[in-house]
Amino acid sequence: MSNFNHSTIYDFKKDISYAENSVVSKRVLEKTTGNISLFAFDKGQQLSEHSAPFDAMVQCVEGKVEITIGKKPYILMEGQTIIMPANVPHALVAVEQFKMLLTMIKGDNK
Repeated sequence: MSNFNHSTIYDFKKDISYAENSVVSKRVLEKTTGNISLFAFDKGQQLSEHSAPFDAMVQCVEGKVEITIGKKPYILMEGQTIIMPANVPHALVAVEQFKMLLTMIKGDNK
């Protein structure tokens, strides 16, 4: 994980590269109130079902992913965003290579 610099223009499609049969991640910003991370998933890579105690927003930067939230599947493509609610199980699988920006907000989730 690495932090990105302030006051710098980034192109998230170019700021992370794919690795064969792997998931690559970079920390963009880390604060006590939440984190923003950039990920690159090779085709077929996945995150198994889990839940988090805070809301998380996935922005698809490139490619295509299937995200399951509370047992319901969603297909997310480049330019699309979905919010995963706190304490609801979710999982994802890369339908094709894809890159995402994950924003996790810690708080009371009201």
